[in-house]
Amino acid sequence: MKSARLVSILLLLQTRGRLTAAQLAEELEVSMRTIYRDAEALSAAGVPLYGDAGHAGGYQLLDGYRTRLTGLTAEEAEALFLAGVPGPAAELGLGSVLAAAQLKVRAALPHELREHADRISSRFHLDAPGWYAEDDEAPYLPAVADAVWNSRVLHVRYRRWREPTDVERRLEPYGLVLKAGRWYVIAGPGPRTYRVDQILELAASGEEFTRPEDFDLAAYWIAYQRDFHDRLHRGEAVVRLAPGVRLTGAAARAVEATGCTDENGWTRATLPIESIDRAHDEFLRLGTHIEVLEPAELRERIARTVTVLARTYT
Repeated sequence: MKSARLVSILLLLQTRGRLTAAQLAEELEVSMRTIYRDAEALSAAGVPLYGDAGHAGGYQLLDGYRTRLTGLTAEEAEALFLAGVPGPAAELGLGSVLAAAQLKVRAALPHELREHADRISSRFHLDAPGWYAEDDEAPYLPAVADAVWNSRVLHVRYRRWREPTDVERRLEPYGLVLKAGRWYVIAGPGPRTYRVDQILELAASGEEFTRPEDFDLAAYWIAYQRDFHDRLHRGEAVVRLAPGVRLTGAAARAVEATGCTDENGWTRATLPIESIDRAHDEFLRLGTHIEVLEPAELRERIARTVTVLARTYT
């Protein structure tokens, strides 16, 4: 819609300063001719917008001009306040900053949108960690966040799972990711992924580094998770599932891709497994609703466990 696009142009110029028509067109995925018409419409509406021609030209708002956030829709206002997670912000030392920012945004909202935002805040609360996950203490998180923001090199002593467990590393921190209540720092060279709570010692060198311009944190994390799951599930198990059994994640996708249901309603499927030990524990939770057909080692292992259980409870 044109009205939404005009608000987007205002906010882009307000936050980024001077932008060319080509830059605005690329950002908003419209033609440059559309940007020219929108600029004329904004000027006609009294917005102090001016443009300069030439190589160094572009559109710019008059110094000191600020627009109120009246362009927000109800859904956008709700999403804004739903996205504010106080726990992680406090861990980064930004709890009071987040609260102040939300107050300012709330004050700028029209009355009807303010009611929407207040309703979201009172009815939804985001709690990222799982029920059985213990809080991971990450005392160096604020220092890591500061190094990420200011592109400063870190020298750390880090604990990893394989030998030698304690290693020295020079990190160029590109970004932070919060996954299921646990913080990860993505750092060069590489880049590679490190758990912040496994940093045993940290020293900021004061040395600056240049973050790669083409590094996309979100794209890296998506690829990292995909690679992690590919490495995690290196084996397969052929199983029969009772009617009504619902699996999740990679197992559910495998059932959809390979499942075949017989006349009794049982589904035969090939599921990815991490290891015999892990599959043994996971499949036992399904009790009599699953039968392992292959591999023979896993089937025999479960049979021995069931025999021991039956003897114990007889």
